Amino acid sequence: MELLIVGTLNGQIGAASKIAVEHGGHVSLADTIETALEILRSGKSVELVMIDVKLDVYKFISSLEQERINVLVVACGVANDPTLAVKAIKAGAKEYIPLPPDPELIGAVLAAATRENHALIYGDKKTESILKMAKQVAPSEANVLLTGNSGTGKEIFSRFIHDNSKRANKKFVAVNCAAIPETLLESELFGYEKGAFTGAVARRIGKFEEASDGTLLLDEISEMDIGIQAKLLRAIQEKEIDRIGGKAPIKVNTRIIATSNRNLEEAVKNGTFRQDLYYRLNVININIPDLKDRSGDIIVLAKHFIKKFSELNDLPMKDLTPEAEKILLNYLWPGNVRELENTMHRAVLLSTSDQIDTDAIILTDPTAVREPKETKQETPTETGPAVQAPAGDGTLAGMERRMIIDTLKHTMGNRTSAANILGISIRTLRNKLKQYQEEGIEIPDSH
Repeated sequence: MELLIVGTLNGQIGAASKIAVEHGGHVSLADTIETALEILRSGKSVELVMIDVKLDVYKFISSLEQERINVLVVACGVANDPTLAVKAIKAGAKEYIPLPPDPELIGAVLAAATRENHALIYGDKKTESILKMAKQVAPSEANVLLTGNSGTGKEIFSRFIHDNSKRANKKFVAVNCAAIPETLLESELFGYEKGAFTGAVARRIGKFEEASDGTLLLDEISEMDIGIQAKLLRAIQEKEIDRIGGKAPIKVNTRIIATSNRNLEEAVKNGTFRQDLYYRLNVININIPDLKDRSGDIIVLAKHFIKKFSELNDLPMKDLTPEAEKILLNYLWPGNVRELENTMHRAVLLSTSDQIDTDAIILTDPTAVREPKETKQETPTETGPAVQAPAGDGTLAGMERRMIIDTLKHTMGNRTSAANILGISIRTLRNKLKQYQEEGIEIPDSH
């Protein structure tokens, strides 16, 4: 996680930097907007910018848009200055963080900006087999295509390949092709020269150059426009790229790892993905199964997330009860590891006993459970009751409402923290809360 802090933050730079570092981030500092732009043009990977609300946030964000620089911007300022906060949001900042910084809030923002977590935790034989194959191909120079549904951990596996390659001491650069608008992706990948277009006030290094001698991850490559695919194919074949507005090609030595949650063979048939690019990328194909198909990972990962979020929220470490473990193992995890992570984060926050029991396990879709024939059924005995579903009003909507309200209570009404814990956008959360208010349901106020 690369964080860029712009301005003095009312003397809170040290505190904000410390919190970021504790969450696995790397921090760069810029006194002025121009210095920040120079850092971003240089090709340095920055995933989140925290800018002092007293600076000209509108000018900064306008410059980013004009220069086609795609990065998440969060404004920061003293809590008693709502006028500047509103102004910053209207200027295009995604969120506002009051100062002095709250560790939990900054942690939530950092988590929203990136899912980066280099730890590869597993306990299933299938995962072990995948890692064995990944480790075997890692030292080669072959391009790798990782396939699998969303949330299965494809980026973590890609980092594992990089860390076990001959390029391990070089840069690993990730580009989310689905998150960057089509109009910006070309400049993000290949960079541009000064004057290449209106707003290009200086040369900018693209991700291909930044990752030269290292590894470039093209996440969700199936979302890439077919026009850019042609330029990507040339970059892979010729090992050179053309900056937008450039006069001569630039040699690069970049290994490509691509991921897709779609069937690329079908995309080729449909004409949305180039066949020649598919063959260039698919030298080695590794498929990551859904979490439900590697059940040996579920409890191992759950305990890992309990430890992670207990430490993050300064809460005592708790064990899972056997009944809670059965619920986790019986669930189909449509959102895969990402959903499990959010579920255990909620469980850590909502658990009120000395263990994490079934009442703290709130599933996104309680109907997504294994068929009875796949799971040994529990029957009531003197020593242990049957597994019970978490309490609620019996409907999915009721379960969802309880989950949102309970999480909001824990965050003392802070919408940003609650949205990130729940794994939903702040807009979705606000719409839900508006609906609940119209239904006469009391909503926790912010403190």
